[in-house]
Amino acid sequence: MIPRSSEPTAAEASAWADVLVRRRLLQTAGQWLNQDRPERPVRVLSGPADVVAQAATIQHRNRSTRSESR
Repeated sequence: MIPRSSEPTAAEASAWADVLVRRRLLQTAGQWLNQDRPERPVRVLSGPADVVAQAATIQHRNRSTRSESR
């Protein structure tokens, strides 16, 4: 995968966030919230661009973990 050379636009990030919610890969309660583990505090993300960045981080972490276990 080739890394992006620029940050997503607000419209692009919002569209991706909507797709993640519709596919039930992300939940929202009026705000974008993030909690890494049940014992960790909940963090409020500032907008769709942060949601997309968080999803990319999780995806990268999951792929790295899978390739290490092979």
